[in-house]
Amino acid sequence: MDPLVSVIIPVYNRRKLLADAVRSVLMQSFGDLELIVVDDGSDDGTVRSLASLSSDPRIRLLTPPRSGMAGAVRNRGAAAARGRWLAFLDSDDIWLPEKLSQQFSLLRELGSLGRHPRIIHGCEVWLRDDRIISQKGQRHRREGDIFSDALTKCIIGPSSVMMERQLYLESGGFREDLEIAEDYEFWLRITALEPVAWLSKDCIIKRAGSWPQLSEKYGQIEKFRIQGLLRLVKDSWFAGHRRDGESNGDAALLRQHQAEQTLAGKCRIYAAGCRKRGRLEEALRFERVK
Repeated sequence: MDPLVSVIIPVYNRRKLLADAVRSVLMQSFGDLELIVVDDGSDDGTVRSLASLSSDPRIRLLTPPRSGMAGAVRNRGAAAARGRWLAFLDSDDIWLPEKLSQQFSLLRELGSLGRHPRIIHGCEVWLRDDRIISQKGQRHRREGDIFSDALTKCIIGPSSVMMERQLYLESGGFREDLEIAEDYEFWLRITALEPVAWLSKDCIIKRAGSWPQLSEKYGQIEKFRIQGLLRLVKDSWFAGHRRDGESNGDAALLRQHQAEQTLAGKCRIYAAGCRKRGRLEEALRFERVK
């Protein structure tokens, strides 16, 4: 029988970290799962590091040609998934043992109240060099209609998410031409149309350290968020998509307007930073965005 959950771990050159992530999945108290590891052309022995775990029948390893795009790697895993639900885990993060069980428990509780969210995320513990980084300063909406907050920055961590595979298929998956912030763009399309459930208990450990991370490759990621939001705005994506139950397009037009205003503000701030650093041509390019 097909598993209920397909867990997808994209990985590139994380030999020393991947085994921890894999074990955190296999040690879940919820066992009705498969684990799909998608290697993006690692050359550091990452694939060989799975040898000691390869006897577990729940593990599948995919080795497509290298793309360098996290969205493309996740999409390859999702295309191979058999579960009704998809769950993502970055290769440098770790799930806590009750992560899936607690999320399903909350979904059942919400279902008894007549609410049936198709996506759920949860609380993260952030570690940098084994020190906990406080998240108390984070002030944003985490459940229900979180679209307005999601416009500002990426407020859903991929490693904490579980979503219906059908919702993923309906969305078209992650953009494969964004090297960074592909998750920000994806969550915008999801939260524009779907309410989000939130598990207020710690469910993952998000690790940062001396290893290379895409978010640190360019020193900042706002340019990539702008790139992701720009196409959605130019295509009037939000205006053209209504939520279930919306009788007219007014709410969709409001979301489109919110997206346009957010894009304009992000471009102004980014352009000002470019001018400050003497990158005038780049500043002009972002100042021209309408």
